[in-house]
Amino acid sequence: MKYVYIKTFGCQMNEHDSARMVSILKQFGFSCTNTPDEAHLILINTCSVRENPENKVYSLLGTLRPIKKKRPETVIAVCGCVAQQEGNHILEREPAVDIVIGPDHYFELPELIGRVQNGERICLTQRTYPKPPVFDFIPDEWLEKGHREGVKAYIAISKGCNNACSFCIVPRTRGREIYRTPENIQKEVTAVIAEGIREIWLLGQNVNAYKFRDDYRFVQLLSDVSNIKDVWRIRFTSPHPHDWNKELTDLIANRKNIARHIHLPLQSGSNRILKLMRRRHTIEQYIEHIEYLRSKVPKIEVSTDLIVGFPTETDEEFEETLKVVEQIKFSQIYPFKYSPRPGTYAEKLGDTVPRKTKEERLAQIIELQEKINQSSMKQLIGTEQEVLIEEKHPRDDNFWNGRTNSYRSITVLGKGLHIGDLIYGRVTGFRGHWLEAEYIRTIKISPLNKLSY
Repeated sequence: MKYVYIKTFGCQMNEHDSARMVSILKQFGFSCTNTPDEAHLILINTCSVRENPENKVYSLLGTLRPIKKKRPETVIAVCGCVAQQEGNHILEREPAVDIVIGPDHYFELPELIGRVQNGERICLTQRTYPKPPVFDFIPDEWLEKGHREGVKAYIAISKGCNNACSFCIVPRTRGREIYRTPENIQKEVTAVIAEGIREIWLLGQNVNAYKFRDDYRFVQLLSDVSNIKDVWRIRFTSPHPHDWNKELTDLIANRKNIARHIHLPLQSGSNRILKLMRRRHTIEQYIEHIEYLRSKVPKIEVSTDLIVGFPTETDEEFEETLKVVEQIKFSQIYPFKYSPRPGTYAEKLGDTVPRKTKEERLAQIIELQEKINQSSMKQLIGTEQEVLIEEKHPRDDNFWNGRTNSYRSITVLGKGLHIGDLIYGRVTGFRGHWLEAEYIRTIKISPLNKLSY
């Protein structure tokens, strides 16, 4: 038996890539292990969006040196965005590493392992750009061996990014946008649904920039996927405010199986900072998107990303961010302290905000969001929520864990339920960020793939 240990840092796309690599390796006799000590292959899938995950990679490599020393035949591979960013420098810095590969070369892993076993050390980060940028980067033979998590499946519809946000290294590490064909995507959706998958996540660095043709963009793709038989729930991440439009909002309003939650990164509440970030939208435009969305889908919840301490951000500009958070009342916020990324425009601006100030601003954002969340959770008590059951409660057989349509974690009291059930639950309370509910009834799915409420 051959074992692979994989450690993943970063976003949903990295999680997706890790799942893809595991599925590939399983076809060549590998099984997963939770400990690197017994692994024949160690994969570190890296993220370079912020400095901290990058530092964690090098720290982890340091802990793996004794394993390599004890068992030199163990193959250690660094994958993902840090691998793409640093390339041969990783091989030079860390002798324990055998393979460095960027995100475009995962399907070559079995061949690369064989080359290492023949004495090579390999760095493979070259990228080719198909023209036009439509390319089925997931081969047909691997469509049925993708990223699954229980009753959910994650499907990458594109990779790369054409934006030039001044703080972001993704265009450098992931390359320019490449889009799969609608047929290829829908074939994968159909395959996972046939397995019993209930929830589909469409993934892309800039998911709503998807463009197959001028007359076939993300809205058309989302519409087609939502019409596939037995697709109960669809989510997508992460969209960009610049590429959001009313047509997309109207589609969400008209399709019950498109989830009532979006994650729409804001990054800052200051127009001057947004301009420095090269976000290509204003606060007013962002708020207009949200107001129209809520007018069409009143119960929709919105989460976001925020960066505090961007170069030259003043106290007054940070206060503008707090005001926007208070106004919009996000369901969840993922706030980060700014960290300079090599080769970005923002790096040239200098890291001007002191670390202590960044930490204070981060704490203020978290404190404000916690107050907003507590208020939102109280308002949900007594409401009926659509819940997809994802797992048994770890300690009590009468309880089940899942997610509401609006992406809130929830525990449901109910007998005779099953993983994959779509139900209604009445919210009775909450603990922290978890709602508590009691089972009301199961939602039936008609043969025409329409939810019956």
